Amino acid sequence: MIIALAGNQNSGKTTLFNQLTGSNQHVGNFPGVTVEQKIGALISYSDVSIVDLPGIYSLSPYTSEEIVTRDYLVKQRPDAILNIVDATNIERSLYLTLQLIELQIPMVLALNMMDEVYANNGSIDSFALSNSLGIPAVPISAAKKQGLDELAETVLNAATKKTPPQRIDFCSGAVHRAIHAISHTIEDHADLCGLPARFAATKLVEGDELMLAALGLSDNERHMIDHIVSEMETEMDTDRESAMADMRYQFIEEACKISVVKPHKSKEYLLSAKIDSVLTHKIFAIPAFLAIMVVMFTLTFGGIGAALSRLMLIGVDALIEIVGNALVLNGYNQVVCSLIVDGILSGVGAVVSFLPIIVTLFFFMSILEDMGYMARVAFIMDKPLKSIGLSGRSFVPMLIGFGCTVPAIMSARTIPSEKDRKMTILLTPFMSCSAKIPIYSIFCAAFFSKMQGLAMGCLYIIGIVLAVLAGTAMKKVAFKGMPGPFVMELPNYRFPSPKSVLLLLWDKAKDFLHRAFTVIFLATIIIWFLQSFDSRFNYVVDSSNSILAGIGKNLAYFFTPLGLFDWRIATSLITGFTAKETILSTLGVLSGVSAAELPNALAGMFTPLSAFSFLVFVLLYTPCAATVATVKREYGSWTGAAFTMGFQTGFAWFAAMLAYQIGSIFV
Repeated sequence: MIIALAGNQNSGKTTLFNQLTGSNQHVGNFPGVTVEQKIGALISYSDVSIVDLPGIYSLSPYTSEEIVTRDYLVKQRPDAILNIVDATNIERSLYLTLQLIELQIPMVLALNMMDEVYANNGSIDSFALSNSLGIPAVPISAAKKQGLDELAETVLNAATKKTPPQRIDFCSGAVHRAIHAISHTIEDHADLCGLPARFAATKLVEGDELMLAALGLSDNERHMIDHIVSEMETEMDTDRESAMADMRYQFIEEACKISVVKPHKSKEYLLSAKIDSVLTHKIFAIPAFLAIMVVMFTLTFGGIGAALSRLMLIGVDALIEIVGNALVLNGYNQVVCSLIVDGILSGVGAVVSFLPIIVTLFFFMSILEDMGYMARVAFIMDKPLKSIGLSGRSFVPMLIGFGCTVPAIMSARTIPSEKDRKMTILLTPFMSCSAKIPIYSIFCAAFFSKMQGLAMGCLYIIGIVLAVLAGTAMKKVAFKGMPGPFVMELPNYRFPSPKSVLLLLWDKAKDFLHRAFTVIFLATIIIWFLQSFDSRFNYVVDSSNSILAGIGKNLAYFFTPLGLFDWRIATSLITGFTAKETILSTLGVLSGVSAAELPNALAGMFTPLSAFSFLVFVLLYTPCAATVATVKREYGSWTGAAFTMGFQTGFAWFAAMLAYQIGSIFV
């Protein structure tokens, strides 16, 4: 049995999914957190699956994620729909409900956030609302786990008995006549497609091109439908979409009159309005955002995160020393000792020691996200992004890109405009992902120790500034035209959920450690082998005689204009394509030093200027293999992925070359 969970963005859908399935899903307080379908078994019912669909406002899709939801409901026909609505904003939420009812799939309405409604002297008569809509309505609070047992029982009952909604006709007057006339015209086509005729008719009245193509109507039938719609528009003196919207909202208004007592403005709303008077102010908004980012980076890279990272580094080095001594005392072969100590432990340890920094950064980002501040950031960035041909909607993927570029690119599906979506995918890799944090940390500690936090912040700012410049150029050359419209709901500020924050930290730590002990583990073994043997597979003491040295020396010419002369640097950048963390482990393995000794080893390979050039290149060059595969999937071809790789690498080389050559004039 499959139950589809559908609702508006920011209605508490993912929270409800977590509560019903026990899944460890991240819950964010900004629209667009759910990008793909997520499936989980209903607690105590292993044979009942709940599918968490992307949040939508209508079954007339504009974005890729809205198409995912509609296609699933229309083509997969789940056993039941669990429609969650925000009870504090019931009129707007029911707009989607009326469209879902027309699908004639067994359905239950979950009235979420009822605790907030009651707290602000409001109420909803769920029985009266149920009678008006023809479907069961259950009051709940997903966050406080109230009413969930009754909800699960009700939706299971509806799915088992296959009880469709008892009412589907919400129209009157000219709209009523148009829908019913078109229903009779297309009834046979709708039956062949497995669609309710009324649902198909309402989509045709709205001018839905996807539905028109799916039904396969003849020219005569299309002309007849156009004539029916034209007469309706003339009689109502409005366009087709407005006529449908007015019809639905009139019904919703009547239904709410007899069932809803509107709550007063909540304390949370009033407090949010006061905070927003500063944080979204046309003058203070961006300075406030920058100040918050500076505090976050300072605490992460120069305070809490750095201190915890140093402690872990001491532990990693102690472990390496213990294992190394144990291997020697037990008489293990020199090659085996080198593989375990110099290859695996030193390579993986150099990366793992930066786990506290990554966890600290995401701790602060998760708090800002759960509070609702990230939605405000997207709002205030709309105007600056319009200058490069994008809307504020593109800022959400870019913001996610500071964590990982893969989900960031996937979240670009929320962007309605195809032009904006492709441009966002190209620019998102400019946002420095968490995989680069260990590299930045150790280089800034080695070469810019007196201003480590500032140096780290500058790298992030450089990425943003160069993304703006690249976007401006793209707007004039390849992505001409106006950016798409931007509408975003700003949720009330809320106290961060400790569970949500801890789940995010656990997910990030788990993902980081998984990469460390899979991709990076394998990469360090390969690197160790290539730098420990020559072309005839003889073990070498001096790695400059190894297979890897031969490869690196040929590649080093490409990086000479960047001030990067050592073959080990070129080699590390190539291995960085698998995962950016392997750059650090590669340098550690090739230098034959522990994580604690790596900063001193780097001093022999770089000058402060060439280190800066190196960091600029790492910041901008081609994203990792997983990201390239995601770009390929989003573009639908390897051509787009190859262009992204070439564009990023070329841009990175040019920017790093300018940084080094211009810097050489002054140094």
